[in-house]
This record gives sequence, C-alpha cells and structure tokens, in this order.
Amino acid sequence: MKPQFELERNTAVINFSAHYCNTEDELLNSQGFEKVLTRFLNRLKKKESPIYEQLVYVCGENRVATELTSLFKLLLVLEIDEVMKMNRSFIVLLQHKDTLIEFIEALYDYWRRLERYSVIYNSTEGTGIQKIKFIEANNDFTNLVLKVYRTIEERLMGHRQNVYRQLIVGANAGLVLNEIQWDFPMQYRGLRYPAFIESIVLTPPFITYPKRTKRDGIFEEVFINPLDGLYLDPNNWFVYPAKVGTALAYVYFHRDFMAQGVTMCNLFELAELEECKDRKPDLIYVYGNKDKEDRAVFYQDKENDIMIGYATYSENHDYFGYMKKMILTLYNVKMINEKKLPLHGAMIELTLKNGIQSNIVVIGDSGAGKSETLEAMRLMAEDEIKDMKTIFDDMGTLAIEKGEIRAYGTEIGAFVRLDDLDTGYAYRTIDRSIFMNPDKTNARIVIPVATYKDITTGRPVDMVLYANNYEEDGAEFEFFNNIDEAKDVFVRGARKAKGTTTETGLVESYFANPFGPVQLKEQTDPLIDKYFATLFKKGIKVGQIRTRLAVEGQEHIGPRKAAELLLDYIKNQQ
Repeated sequence: MKPQFELERNTAVINFSAHYCNTEDELLNSQGFEKVLTRFLNRLKKKESPIYEQLVYVCGENRVATELTSLFKLLLVLEIDEVMKMNRSFIVLLQHKDTLIEFIEALYDYWRRLERYSVIYNSTEGTGIQKIKFIEANNDFTNLVLKVYRTIEERLMGHRQNVYRQLIVGANAGLVLNEIQWDFPMQYRGLRYPAFIESIVLTPPFITYPKRTKRDGIFEEVFINPLDGLYLDPNNWFVYPAKVGTALAYVYFHRDFMAQGVTMCNLFELAELEECKDRKPDLIYVYGNKDKEDRAVFYQDKENDIMIGYATYSENHDYFGYMKKMILTLYNVKMINEKKLPLHGAMIELTLKNGIQSNIVVIGDSGAGKSETLEAMRLMAEDEIKDMKTIFDDMGTLAIEKGEIRAYGTEIGAFVRLDDLDTGYAYRTIDRSIFMNPDKTNARIVIPVATYKDITTGRPVDMVLYANNYEEDGAEFEFFNNIDEAKDVFVRGARKAKGTTTETGLVESYFANPFGPVQLKEQTDPLIDKYFATLFKKGIKVGQIRTRLAVEGQEHIGPRKAAELLLDYIKNQQ
C-alpha cells in the first residue's frame, strides 16, 4: 500500500486510495494532520517564535503536538467550559486563548501555502473511494478542513464569525492514476512501474512557487543513454502521457516536482490511457531524478526510435521552462529527422467579418513579442474579427505536402510572462490559469488557448514574420523582397533579452530556436534553404514586425502599434 500522506519541500500529496477522512475526528487522527502539525511546530521552533515558546511553557516541549491535537478533538464537540470540566489539564492552556487563536490562524495559513495534491489509484483496493466520486471527494475534503478550522476557532472565540470565505483549503489539484502496460524496450524496463495519470481535477486559480524564475542555456545532446539501467520507484514518480503535436510522450516527474507535472494539463493534451496501452512512445522525459551530476540533456535512441530527455533533481531545474522546453526540444529533433522545419513562434488563423481570412506566423525567441502582438490584435479589433484561432503560441512545424507548405502546432496552451500581457488579461482568464511566482519578476501564467484538433490540422500559410523586439528605428511592419536578406534576419535570430532566461542584452540564437535546430544545425541549414525557397516560390509574404517589446517605455505600445498596422494590411487585401 502506498503512503497515506507525504510532505516534502513545499508539496503535500494526499492519497485518497490509502485513506480518506470522512469526519472531523478522522482528520485530526490522520497521518497527514500529524505531519503538518509537527512540521509547522518545528518551523516555529526554528524561528524562536513567541507562540511556540508559550506553548512549550504550558505543555512541555515533547507534548505540544499531542496536547494540541487532544484539545482540538474536544473543541470539535464541546464548549470551552465543558472541556475544562472534562479535562482539567487543559485549564492552563485554555487561559491562553489569544495565543491558541493566533496559533490556529498561523497553522491554517501554513497549510494554505503548501501545494496540495490528492491522488487516487484506480487499481488499488483499500479504504479509499472510487473514481466516479473523486470530484465530490475533493470538494468534501475542502469543506471538512474548513469545518474543522472554523469550529475550533469559533469555540475559542466564544462566538460565530460574521464573514465566511470559502477558500480552497483542500487539494489544489487531484490526480486519478492507473497502472498500465506499455510496449517498453528491455533497457527501459525500470520505467514500467510508476502510475499513469488518467485524469486531473484542477481548482483554479492554481498558484505555484517554483524555486527558479528563469531557464539557463540550452539542452545538450549526449551520446550515452541516461536512462540505461534506471529504476523509478512508483511511490515517488508519476507519468503524464502527453500528446505533443503528432507525437506521444511519456513524461515522468518526481513527486517533489508535482507542480511542474500537473501544469502540463494546461499546455499539452492529456492522452487517453487506451492510446498508451501496449504502445511505445515517441518521446520519453524523466524530470527530477536524483543523480550525482546536475544536468539537463537529451539523447537520440535511434535503435528504438525514441527521443530521450533527462533532467536531474535540482532546484536549478525547478522551473516550468525545464519541463516545457525539453519536451519541445525532443519533438523538434524528431521533426528535423523527418525533414520538417520547427518554428519558435506563434500562429493564428484570422477571419474578419468582411470575409478576409489570413494565416499568420510570427517567429522569434523568448521575449520577442510574438504572442503579445497577436493578443493585442485580438483585443483592439474585437468588433472586426469574426474568428481568431490560435494554432500555436510558442512552437510549431512547417511541412511540405504535395508541394504546398502547411503549418502544425505543438501545444494546446501558452506559457507567457504576466508583465507583457495587456493589463487585466490575467484576471479575465483567472478561472482557467495556472500562475507561477506571480509576485516576482518574470511571473508566468499557463493557459489553454487551442484545441488538439486545431493544432494538428495542417493549415496553409499566408504570411511569415520575424518578431524584432529591439530596433527603435524602421517601419513597424515590412516585407522582404530578397530571399537572402530574409534568411539572414531569421537565421541570425537577434533579440534583446527580456529576463525569460539568464541571458542579458542583445543576443542571437540560430533561427531564433535553441530547442532542436541549434543542436542539429547541419541538418537544419538545408531545411531552412528548402523551406524559404518554397515560401518565396509560392508567393507567401515573408517579412518582419518590430514589436519593440524590449524598448524601454514601449513594452505595451510597441506590440499594439505593430498589431494595428498588421491588421490594416490584412483588411486592405483584395
């Protein structure tokens, strides 16, 4: 039987299959409450908190947790005077009501600051619940925690509260897990034990606080398989089966990085378990393995036709960029091997009310202003737009099919900087967003923006633009007449760093895409030549748009003005 409750770093995992609390008394008797209370008391002791010192003075250092738990149980059913009559040992403790109330509030806040996840194993027998009741169980658990907190505090105060806030104090997210058999090559047999995520119950707004706010460098290719002989303990690992573009990825993540794993549900379509049974994946990513060496690398398993990603257990990797970008690197390498051209950019299918339709691709590295410009267009022209579909927000692929260029997406969501979005955007989407470090520089949200059907339906391309975020001079919007001039701008991939990585100042990145093309430059060079020749041959517009996102004072004005001119051009097309 897997553990009932685990608390590591800032993450609490509650196993509903092993044990589910139905009553207030069961909650206070649970392993989870004992661990949370003990951890919180240790924090107070380390801080030399006056509250802790008072409790130790009254209860004795080794008896604080036991005495408090016993008192809380009595307060659930009795008033203070009845408690003192029943158990005279609590008289002194109850004379310090203000200290107890302050302690309860601090304990409640500590619990709320934890990232809390409930899990249920479909194939596990025990005292847990069935999948069909999982959503109701999460809601009931939230109400149970609220009831315990309110009852105890109101008994101590001697009166009811006047304002009740229905906060999410149960699980921020719930995972239904299942064990399946998949077609694993023998060298990966140590990966067969962790359970696959079958479904996720998310309670927004979901706010996480990873240790890092930036990604550093690129992922290097290695030539020795990092997964050879690796065994993953099913008690510590979960698998998110992701649909990445047209590929199937098995993403393994350590329990302590649960936030990164759960956040994928807003970015990559969760595959059905039927799609995974007895099937070998196209991509495998192991994120958070404890290793002597701190690294984030990828490997091409050509014998088994699987792209392998590997990132060690490290606070340096505790950032969603290490989850998302490694997966995209693996996919892009696969696409390059298939003679397709990966694009670091955004694409929309725009349909105006006057009947004009245009499929626009905007290419650029992190912080170039791709998504911001397209979002600005949507906001300013809402009355003129009949439909605006996001085909991809960060990474896409060009393919040549029957002599025509078609574009495909990779993700169903967007991972964007809060600072670069229109004021109020995050609040308008709060009901489905996942927030990361919202109080820090480079705060991010992850939000669904497209359906899986839309991103995997190939679309013709009408316009390909490079997002120039650093030049103050020059037209906001222009086309290239010369293929060499166009390739020079796109291949150079210049941009001014916006703090999304550890880079600073004006930097260059090969084809604005450090996630595959830069590692496979020799294979990508001829693909760029081939695809740009086809773009010009087919008369597809190729140009650049100056978003000026990195120009001081134009972070919002720049994308809006560029979007306005781009929209005017599209409206005037015959």
